Amino acid sequence: MPSSFTCEVCGAAFDVPEAALAKYPGWTPRKCFKCRDAAGGRAKAPARKKSAARRRPPSASRELNLTLAEVLERFHDGPATGMFTDGSAQPNPGPGGWGVVHVVDGEVLAQDYGHEPHTTNNRMELTALIHAYKMAPAGAELEVYTDSDLCVKSMTQWAAGWARRGWKKKGGPIKNLELVQELYALVQARPELKLRWIRAHEGSRWNEYADSLATAYSRDQL
Repeated sequence: MPSSFTCEVCGAAFDVPEAALAKYPGWTPRKCFKCRDAAGGRAKAPARKKSAARRRPPSASRELNLTLAEVLERFHDGPATGMFTDGSAQPNPGPGGWGVVHVVDGEVLAQDYGHEPHTTNNRMELTALIHAYKMAPAGAELEVYTDSDLCVKSMTQWAAGWARRGWKKKGGPIKNLELVQELYALVQARPELKLRWIRAHEGSRWNEYADSLATAYSRDQL
């Protein structure tokens, strides 16, 4: 007999067969099939919901709450060297976490992660990047990867102008200003580190690994 759940996106009730739940012990489905398809780009959303179709696809490691070992077993694609970061809040705002891993030729050299009881996705993404820049060995020329396009554009396109204007922008205050300022100072101080955007959750092993670190607070096993 199927189990019933409530979609966190549209609020509709939906059923999931017990056979599907049995394949992933501990998994709690959060989105109905319609909303998951829309997020992944497989179904065309109504015109009035275009913003939902542009949301990044769900992370397998996050949806299934995979451990680090399970991520390594399941994913194999993407860059094999760099600093990989991720942050999340579930719901947003709500409890959240961040994670960062330093990898060289597929070998983990260092990793770190943390948790806040009430935060936002963007705060956790910024926090993860701050820890990555602090973790990076002095003088190392590395790519620092994030799947937050907002963070990349903030650092590479907008922050210089905000700083010139006394950390002000047209249209209102800068959100998470203290974190933006801290990260921008680190970016300026470490020009050998190149901030890169990586597409979210398309099978990149170390992007999923960082995501698993970011959600480690929500499970018993790392």
